[in-house]
Amino acid sequence: MNGNIVIIGGGIAGMEAAKALLALGHTPILVEASRTLGGHVASWHKLFPDMSSAKNLTARLQSEISGANIFTDTRVISLNRLVDGYSLKLSNGIVINASALLFATGFNLFDAAKKEEYGYGVYDRVITNSDLEAWFSGKEDRRVPKVPESIGFVHCVGSRDLKACNGQCSKVCCATAIKQAIEMKERFPYAKVYCFYMDLRLFGKKYEDFYVNAQRDYGIQFIRGRVSEVGETFDGRLQLKAEDTLSGKPLKVCLDLLVLMSGIVRNRSIEELSDMAGLETDSDGFLRSADNEYAVIESNRPGIYYAGACTGPKTVPETVAEARSAALAIHSYLESL
Repeated sequence: MNGNIVIIGGGIAGMEAAKALLALGHTPILVEASRTLGGHVASWHKLFPDMSSAKNLTARLQSEISGANIFTDTRVISLNRLVDGYSLKLSNGIVINASALLFATGFNLFDAAKKEEYGYGVYDRVITNSDLEAWFSGKEDRRVPKVPESIGFVHCVGSRDLKACNGQCSKVCCATAIKQAIEMKERFPYAKVYCFYMDLRLFGKKYEDFYVNAQRDYGIQFIRGRVSEVGETFDGRLQLKAEDTLSGKPLKVCLDLLVLMSGIVRNRSIEELSDMAGLETDSDGFLRSADNEYAVIESNRPGIYYAGACTGPKTVPETVAEARSAALAIHSYLESL
């Protein structure tokens, strides 16, 4: 086989690509900035729509890439173009010459504190989807009441929002809100649970069934309307103001917990690295694919490929499929050299 393959990013995209490359006879080099592999999924509790364990998925992937060269707690600090590939210097001092690169650098979550009207960081009982996932996984959080009587979920926080400089749909927020609402109903069956949404976008396999089950089997109430204001009452509860756009009436709801579904935004930590590689970015700030129909995993540079949410919001199945596709494309590219 021809040359080194460096995978930048050790989330499920990077791990799945490493697994596929190992099966094709390569020994990829995986570089992850965090101390552990798994990316965002490693901090999730369950995956929609089957409510399977996220930790089981990341643990299985990690066990299947033991043959790769893995560097955690390591960053790529410089990247230079060579005649026949790329030279990378890592933060641990190692220099690697690679024939092919895979960017699997994922995404960031929108900073919910920027939407001041929702009170994140101001009111004790306002948390984000990421905070709630950590609580599901056993992390203590004093903001989550012992026995909440009413819980609200606000969709599209920082996505589909031009004022937040992110007009794109984050794709997974609707299904994530439904998943988290179901998990809260399972833990607190007598609590009233509300989802405040703009539009429900449930395009994936079994997602619509997931939504129907949330209403029919769990009694979760879905209210179409943008939340305009969140305030705190004298007894420490939250008062949420919104307009029910289906009925055309304003409403007020008192809540014991409000969960903000922070949207997906580009991973800004790789901007310098992508500039070094001469990679193009799209209007939404994510890395730009060669095209959005037939070459989503290809970049504008020879030997550089993409997988997962570095090019935009992706579900787990999409991410895994792109990782496998990118591995095959890299294999074919190296065979052609």
